[in-house]
Amino acid sequence: MTTVQSPPAPPTAIRPRVVARTGLYAVLAANVAVVTFFFTQAGFASNALIVLGRLAGLYGALLMAFQLVLVARLPWLDRRIGMDRLTSWHRWTGFGILFTLLAHAVFISFGYAESSDLDPVSQLVDLAETVEGVLRAVVALAIIIVVGAVSGRYARRRLAYETWHFIHLYTYAAVVLAFTHQVAVGTTFTASSAATTYWYTMWGVALTSVFVGRLVLPLWRNWRHQLRVTAVVPESDNVVSVYMTGRDLDRMPARAGQFFLWRFLTPDRWWQANPFSLSAAPDGRTLRLTAKAAGAGSAALRHVKVGTRVFAEGPYGAFTALHRTRPESVLIAGGVGVTPIRALLEELQGHAVVIYRVAIDRDAVLYDELRELAHAKGCELHLVTGPPVPDKLAPGELARLVPDIADRDVFLCGPPPMMNAVLGSLRELNVPKPQIHFERFSLAG
Repeated sequence: MTTVQSPPAPPTAIRPRVVARTGLYAVLAANVAVVTFFFTQAGFASNALIVLGRLAGLYGALLMAFQLVLVARLPWLDRRIGMDRLTSWHRWTGFGILFTLLAHAVFISFGYAESSDLDPVSQLVDLAETVEGVLRAVVALAIIIVVGAVSGRYARRRLAYETWHFIHLYTYAAVVLAFTHQVAVGTTFTASSAATTYWYTMWGVALTSVFVGRLVLPLWRNWRHQLRVTAVVPESDNVVSVYMTGRDLDRMPARAGQFFLWRFLTPDRWWQANPFSLSAAPDGRTLRLTAKAAGAGSAALRHVKVGTRVFAEGPYGAFTALHRTRPESVLIAGGVGVTPIRALLEELQGHAVVIYRVAIDRDAVLYDELRELAHAKGCELHLVTGPPVPDKLAPGELARLVPDIADRDVFLCGPPPMMNAVLGSLRELNVPKPQIHFERFSLAG
């Protein structure tokens, strides 16, 4: 199988993740400065509470635009930061939006109530009834509060992903309502032509990012590549591999370690998207995923027919050789987490040690492929079996298997408990954080 080889980055190179993260922080900081400048340029109200409320509202609007960029799945950001980390930032930015907009409503209501005979709640109702755009803001705030409530850990763990995602989609309605509120009553928005241009540009860039990243790019790639299933191969009693081909796959920007959101366009499955990693490095002719029957979606893969059309969103993820810092590496897989590890082994250059952790030997899917690849590339392969206790990947065991592990890149993928345990072991072994690469494959982390 022919793959595109990727030499490791030189040790002095600035890490792609650092560049992307620093760039995002710099862009956000610059926009905070610009928003603050336009706010002061517009002049202050006589009431300090109203001043604070307006400023909180502007920062909330800025965070909403920043939030759209985080969820846009822009390839440049996703490949450098990863969907899991962007999702985490999205979550915390969402709570920032909730708190700033609550502060906006509270400060404004109390501020105007000071100069009227109304209590703050009645004042807010009066503003919603008499001032254009305020009612839309109240509805937007209510949507944000509901979304924030269902995004808390307690509620999130008890909701099905589809239910949570459906509720979350109302955030886009809140964005539109908040924007129209800002246009209608925002004094900073209309204070100068420069301020108006700035806000329209910022919202335009944010909304265009979502439109392009979430709609245009997936539609374009699927129209171009026309993916179809060519084979469905059982790997074990509960694991299956699906092979696909299409047009111009040599131009698809996919790398070993990445994943797609796969939709198999059958009458009973077209609406369901599942994230599965590539289990073989892209060779320009075929794509392969390998999945364990962990739910209805993955279990149904065994019955997908040859010739079925496939709609694939992606590729996504930063779990790739782009982030290498050392010429040698360690690849640690647990269970079906072996799929991106197997693909990475095919692409990586330099000596690698592969550690595959399973409960019993027959759980080691793709093991024969790993063994052949390791032999062909001159790499070491260790199959580690046994119950979770005692921990077979404790610091002492890892140091025994890979004495120079602190001088290697470590790529890790597996079930969350196993990954957490290994990350703890790597910390105890003083493996530098920039050398540890992992991604938690979750759509709603």
